[in-house]
Amino acid sequence: MEELAAAAGITVRTLRFYRERGLIPPPRREGRIAWYDDHHLARLRTIAALLERGHTLNGIADLTAAFESGRNVREVLALPAPTEEEPVRLTPEELADHFAGEVTPENLAAALDLGYVLTDGEEFIHISRRLLDVSAALVREGVPLAEVLKAGARVREHAEALAGLFTELLRAHARDGDMQRLRPLAKSVVEAELSMALDRQLRGDTP
Repeated sequence: MEELAAAAGITVRTLRFYRERGLIPPPRREGRIAWYDDHHLARLRTIAALLERGHTLNGIADLTAAFESGRNVREVLALPAPTEEEPVRLTPEELADHFAGEVTPENLAAALDLGYVLTDGEEFIHISRRLLDVSAALVREGVPLAEVLKAGARVREHAEALAGLFTELLRAHARDGDMQRLRPLAKSVVEAELSMALDRQLRGDTP
């Protein structure tokens, strides 16, 4: 317990409190020895990240209870399933391996804030395999994960605005029931414009 508390940067008293509240699972016992492992450490880091986001211990306990009762993580967090993006389930070790040791509590908190990463028991769920792969590739190219997440937040703002523009356009001019059918057309316009904008930026052209 002392070793786990030291690794998580908390006191033994705090660790005991979390254990009593059921926020971390019980250790594996061999006689009088209690063994904690990397999954316990990952849970403590997740708790730290959720506290940093402003969650209360009661709220974290409710989420933990819901996860461990087998409810779907999207049901718990009231998130709609994406229509195209494929979620990826990862152990804490697999998540760390993707990002070359940059999964710090601060970066995890940012990813949780963006909704890129969800917690599900002892594992994580990244909501988009494409975003996971692209983010990991950028980190491998030397871009700090913190900067990747900041860029993701800015892209999210612009993406929401573009989605709103096309939703209004289609609602005003398309027939009822055609929204999903015409959705790929909106994506194609955005992809083409982004491609041309990248060309201009790389050439140094003035927009």
